[in-house]
Amino acid sequence: MNAERGAVLIAALAFLVLVTLLATSSMQNATLQEKVAGSLQRRNLALQAAETVLRTGEAQVVAPGFLLPECSGPATCMPPPEALTLSGAGSGGGSGVNWLAGAGGVYGIQHLGQTEDPAHGNGTASLYRITAVVIQGSSRTVLESIHTAERRIMWRQRQ
Repeated sequence: MNAERGAVLIAALAFLVLVTLLATSSMQNATLQEKVAGSLQRRNLALQAAETVLRTGEAQVVAPGFLLPECSGPATCMPPPEALTLSGAGSGGGSGVNWLAGAGGVYGIQHLGQTEDPAHGNGTASLYRITAVVIQGSSRTVLESIHTAERRIMWRQRQ
């Protein structure tokens, strides 16, 4: 009879070990999911902040009396490469863009020149590239839009 009681004890301990391993695995999975969700939330907040900064630059372009000289050549009309390394407002990089502080980031405006029929509009219009940069923690979000003095024509996120 004593041998039977020992077998039940060993079976109960084995079952307890299995339940403990299952609980530990579930906790690790929940922790990982929480980290992924937090990372995704920070990324979405950075994207929203970059869109806000981009809208600030676009508001400046559509303001009455806004003037900016056209970029002087191909090197200064290209998307500004310093947007991927920039850390604050001011002039910098080979693009010649003057970076201005916005709500939580910086933005730069380039006057790309005149075009006819901008995205099925009427007549000619000046094209502007607005580039917004937001840094939150270790995440950098760079957005660009092509805009006329009236409306946005194109939008993209740079990597």
